[in-house]
Amino acid sequence: MPVPRTRSAGAKVTDEEYQQLEALAQARGLTLGEWCRQILLAQLNPAVSKSSEETILAEVLGLRMILLNGLYALASGEKLTPEQMQALIKRADAEKLTGAAQRLADQAAGKEPTGS
Repeated sequence: MPVPRTRSAGAKVTDEEYQQLEALAQARGLTLGEWCRQILLAQLNPAVSKSSEETILAEVLGLRMILLNGLYALASGEKLTPEQMQALIKRADAEKLTGAAQRLADQAAGKEPTGS
């Protein structure tokens, strides 16, 4: 038997904000109340949303590493062999998750991102 919901959590919004929130909920096939409940309860377990952020950031950092290292090599007059490119991709894959986790931790701690 489901636990009855007896408490309410809410916020005052303008008419325009309400319409925007309602449209966002409807786009996801939810009522505004259901959507708000999902968003609020997701904050009780931020590891789930952090996981998505971390995955996206990791991919961006991996691509950044490949792009910058490749461009630096080309700008220095080097020619990248397929083997060097594969090694670069492998290194980016190995380091991207750690880098993303560190950046998110630094952000949470209020630290400025480094250039790495």
